[in-house]
Amino acid sequence: MPDVLMNDGAVWFTVPAVVGTVFFLLRLGFMLIGGEGAISEVELDASGDPTEAFKLLSVQGIAAFLMGAGWGGIAALRAFGWEWMPSMFFGLVTGFGMMWMLILLLKAVHDLQSSGNVITEGAVGTEGTVYANIPEKGSGRGQVQVVINGRQRIYSAISDAESIPSQARVRVTRVNEDRSLTVARV
Repeated sequence: MPDVLMNDGAVWFTVPAVVGTVFFLLRLGFMLIGGEGAISEVELDASGDPTEAFKLLSVQGIAAFLMGAGWGGIAALRAFGWEWMPSMFFGLVTGFGMMWMLILLLKAVHDLQSSGNVITEGAVGTEGTVYANIPEKGSGRGQVQVVINGRQRIYSAISDAESIPSQARVRVTRVNEDRSLTVARV
């Protein structure tokens, strides 16, 4: 095994492969267990710029490049039987491919994040169902279920006119200052 990794110029691929793999796995392990000093690549920097996580020259990106270039070069040199120069080119292409895959994976993880905040103003014009009877105008509140941005929520509601019974369909006409909704029967 040492002959495969060290002779005939393979050492030029072995060193980056081993260094990149060890560093990549250590960093990944620290990120998974939340070890001290583990900074996730998908965390934002102090400026809040979300593109910072996807730069090619991140620490994790360099480790992925070294790992891909080293193992790709060894594979081309030993498994494919190529000469050193074509193996080096193949290793470089493999390294850049590993960096690209890492960026795509980090972006996919970043895109999984969601706010959870629902902007109530988006309710105006939507239809919903009365959850708890809404008394006539000025005599109290009821509750209504509406779907805003794909999320079903229950809000306090008042009527513009007559009382509205439970399970009736309503349309939101206004969002009040206290985040309650003014609704009208459909």
